[in-house]
Amino acid sequence: MTEAAESLKQDPREIGQQLRPGLWQTINQRYPSSMITKADYVPLARLMKPLNEARLTLISSCGVHMMIIHQLKYPHDDADLDINVIFPIERLQELAAEGMIGGLTRNFFSFIGYNMDPERFEQIVAADIACAVCEDEQADVALLVPA
Repeated sequence: MTEAAESLKQDPREIGQQLRPGLWQTINQRYPSSMITKADYVPLARLMKPLNEARLTLISSCGVHMMIIHQLKYPHDDADLDINVIFPIERLQELAAEGMIGGLTRNFFSFIGYNMDPERFEQIVAADIACAVCEDEQADVALLVPA
């Protein structure tokens, strides 16, 4: 068997690339104030109804569209095997079917988290997502899933 054919049989998690050491320090140096710290604490809103009556939406920075991962800035070998690793749509559907949550919104939200202009992102994209979650989808709760 050729080396290329053999590598196709290997588990992608075993042959995937790892993030380089010092990545977070590099990001913080290049994009000051873009890293969230403990000093950036924002209190969570209280849920106004029991979770088993609440409509839930999912917001993820994993860059998934129609179950295809468009984000290239991180290794996603595990997610290629099971999308629920970074976008837990099937797990949420199971929780809704079991009555653990009241239901799911028609649409979920995903965007590529890597962004060179976080202020503009917050003002435009994040504001539009928040509006869609509250007004269009009428979600009671949002599950935020970072990539």
